[in-house]
Amino acid sequence: MGVVGLGLMGHGICQVAATSDIHSKVFAFEPEQKFLDKGKERIEKSVSKLVSKEKITTEKADQILGRITFTTDMSDLRDVDFVVEAVIENLDLKEKLYKELGSICKQDTIFASNTSSLSIAEMAGFSGREDRFVGVHFFNPVQIMKLVEVIKTEQTDNVVFDRAFNWVREIGKVPVSCGDTPGFIVNRLLVPSLMQAMLMVDRQDASVHDIDVSMQLGAGHPMGPLHLADYIGLDTCLFIVQGWVEKFPNEPSFVIPQCLVEMVTAGNLGRKTGKGFYMWDGDKRGDPA
Repeated sequence: MGVVGLGLMGHGICQVAATSDIHSKVFAFEPEQKFLDKGKERIEKSVSKLVSKEKITTEKADQILGRITFTTDMSDLRDVDFVVEAVIENLDLKEKLYKELGSICKQDTIFASNTSSLSIAEMAGFSGREDRFVGVHFFNPVQIMKLVEVIKTEQTDNVVFDRAFNWVREIGKVPVSCGDTPGFIVNRLLVPSLMQAMLMVDRQDASVHDIDVSMQLGAGHPMGPLHLADYIGLDTCLFIVQGWVEKFPNEPSFVIPQCLVEMVTAGNLGRKTGKGFYMWDGDKRGDPA
């Protein structure tokens, strides 16, 4: 198989695939050497941590890393059976990528996008093989989170979908099936709920602290919606909902809170910048800002 993009999600997908014992070789592709090296370093560090925690043996670690071929040459993917794409959420970039992959990979190669918010059908159209295209949406951190949403379009061949669904199970994850709806299952439910929490802030219905404590103690959530939005990144939240509002202007659950726009405009993006709805010191959350 092949993995295109070795960033936050891609390096984890590559590692999990190489760990699963179902692939003799995993090709890890990045077009630029510096990004390839960074992805390789992330995988090596993650695998080394598993050895130090005695989760795997040194022999197993060597086996995992030995299965991965790191490359900047896309033609190395020409004979793979399955390609997972995990590049940034930029449709123009994905269009160029899938046109290239479609011309390079053998005709029966299955393409799978790890997108969390873009249309699977639209990307399938770029590839020239709509019937052999699915979504496989992993969650961060990939090595730990068990769920993978497997998405089919109206054009996806049933046999292809079943192969992708079973592949997810074979690499040790829990697959769920979903149609090509904005945000799939998790984000379609989660993101609007985060926006509703922010609208409460806009209306001054309740404080940031009280909104989050209420959802933790009243609904059993591990963290409140505003804490979670900070953790995800307020720019990421805005990017997702802006795309939905643009494409689905008549969907009432897709709204953009004023406080979200103001914080992103001011550069306060949450955990990654040290300030959002809360103050942050690295990954440690402080008091409401």
